[in-house]
Amino acid sequence: MSSTQEIIMAGFGGQGVMFAGKLIAYTGMLSGKEVSWLPSYGPEMRGGTANCHAIVSDEPIGSPIIINPTILIAMNRPSLDKFEDTVVSGGIIVVDSSLIDRQTTRKDIKSIEIPATQMAADMGAGKLANMILLGKLIKETGFLSMDIIKEALKKVVPSKKQHLLDINMKALELGYNY
Repeated sequence: MSSTQEIIMAGFGGQGVMFAGKLIAYTGMLSGKEVSWLPSYGPEMRGGTANCHAIVSDEPIGSPIIINPTILIAMNRPSLDKFEDTVVSGGIIVVDSSLIDRQTTRKDIKSIEIPATQMAADMGAGKLANMILLGKLIKETGFLSMDIIKEALKKVVPSKKQHLLDINMKALELGYNY
């Protein structure tokens, strides 16, 4: 794996895209890496499309804008349709197969499908598909450590939502072990 991972995470507003991107960046920071995080919202927040760019690198980062990601996490069909062709050859696309009714068309990338939204609903935490997808990504790539992401999660979950920490950890582990 290269020393730089450029990740676009995309989905509908309200799916936790920004939170997951922030968690990736914070985990990278705790790992001693260079990081950047750039949120991007569609015209409407909830229900509109949202994506964020997270870069984790051993080198200084020149720009927070990602043109050709090494990793795409697609949480809905419009996001897969929009970003699939931008992923570098040899890159990875992680797809929430609960919400995306098609396979990736690329043969030069690794495609990982996981029914994250259904898994989150089954565990009674419908909003945690983002954490399940992240857990799966960590398992498949190893570019971030599960131990460090759990430390980062403790810092990124706001104090008023600390009661959600355990369920977020469980969702990460569920995706990791899928």
